[in-house]
Amino acid sequence: MPGLFDLQPTHNPYRWHLPVTDDLCVGLEGSRFLFGGVGLAAGIKAMEGTSGRPVIWATAHYLSFARPGSVVDIDVSLPAQGRLTSQANVVAHIEDRQIITVHAALGERDDPMTDQWLDMPRVPGPADCPPVTGWRNPTTGLSSRFETRLAAGIYNENKPLAGRGDGRVTFWMRSREGLFADSQLLAVAADYVASGLSGAMGRHAGGNSLDNTIRFGRIQPVEWILCDVHIELLHHGIAHGVMHLYAPDGLLMASASQSLIVRFRDVPEAR
Repeated sequence: MPGLFDLQPTHNPYRWHLPVTDDLCVGLEGSRFLFGGVGLAAGIKAMEGTSGRPVIWATAHYLSFARPGSVVDIDVSLPAQGRLTSQANVVAHIEDRQIITVHAALGERDDPMTDQWLDMPRVPGPADCPPVTGWRNPTTGLSSRFETRLAAGIYNENKPLAGRGDGRVTFWMRSREGLFADSQLLAVAADYVASGLSGAMGRHAGGNSLDNTIRFGRIQPVEWILCDVHIELLHHGIAHGVMHLYAPDGLLMASASQSLIVRFRDVPEAR
């Protein structure tokens, strides 16, 4: 089955190519750009492919935009390789313009111990939750490739807002193409921290991501992912939030954190 994006190897095992197609982009027609989570996911896949090891954690710094029709070169370096882990870096660029940098640790230990101390919130299953209609109701682009169902809180959508909220929104998310959870799909889902801004602030808002850090546990190849978002604080127009990503049985597969430049939106209230 094809993946979420077409990351292409080259004769150089340290260089990969990512064609930027419209279905990897977000934004209004005429000004679309590569979704930051896709850039992080592509960096993760390139580092896993080059090192031959699974990702433990990765952090992305978003520097510039890649537009549809361009090709991003992804250069991997492995400055430290130990017996069990590798430290890796990625510079994703178009010619000499850097788009994203990614830093990560990869590897694993032969140790059967696994545990978690954070419980999945008690919410209805996806079949019992209403579908989310985004404020732009996209029919093309990356967001159209996912089905989202609201489990608790207020999502960024075209609905009346009741004032400042508690900063939390929980939603189910799955690929419409039948893709199952892996490190790349979780990295893309984790970049939706901004979905909690409207409910938190009581104003229609979104954000431009400055970064995204994701830490992985055991990943189950499940269809539905529960995304539990907490907007933690806002200062000088910058919001900080976290997301925990669960399998339907309660397994915590990953945790993520993100900082965003808050952008307010002129969205007419739905009637």
